[in-house]
Amino acid sequence: MCGRYYVDDATAREIMRIVHRVNEKFSMEAGELFTSGDIYPSGAAPILLPAGTALEARRMQWGFPGIRGKGVIFNARSETALEKRMFKDSLKFRRCIVPASAFYEWDKNKDKITFRRPDTPVLFMAGFYRFYPDADKNRTEDGGRFVILTTGANDSVSPIHERMPILLEERELEDWVFDDDFVAFVLHRRPGPLIWHKPLA
Repeated sequence: MCGRYYVDDATAREIMRIVHRVNEKFSMEAGELFTSGDIYPSGAAPILLPAGTALEARRMQWGFPGIRGKGVIFNARSETALEKRMFKDSLKFRRCIVPASAFYEWDKNKDKITFRRPDTPVLFMAGFYRFYPDADKNRTEDGGRFVILTTGANDSVSPIHERMPILLEERELEDWVFDDDFVAFVLHRRPGPLIWHKPLA
């Protein structure tokens, strides 16, 4: 699973660069979308989603409302998401990208382990979103919420946890959002290697 992740200034700069690359009309005022620090379920964070034929950055809340309004559902298993009524339409028609500097898992000693890409300061997690008109507007203006897709852990993560987020390469971002045929490939792919470390004593 993925129950917490981190964004920092490098994440914000990367989002700005990507959105500018595909959409020259993107305003620098979007910098207001970004807040550095740990992102928890039910918290708000920037994601990338389709805007016509380009990508835009928007702040949404992490997690769909739980059954009978209890808690939030913030992860979806890639193996079964298309079979779940709560996720099916969003995965088919409302895919998004969740940028992060790192994500966390906890080992058997309850130490928080940080996972990062070895080759870039930002990783891109695959997700999907939907709008809830009656949502708490104090967190996001339009009631938007997102979920992160998970898959079986690769060799980097499996010593710590059995699940991990699905990760995208930068060259795959538009394909994930716009290309329906690409989705099945990603849902069944194991992410590449990561580096990890425990917090300093």
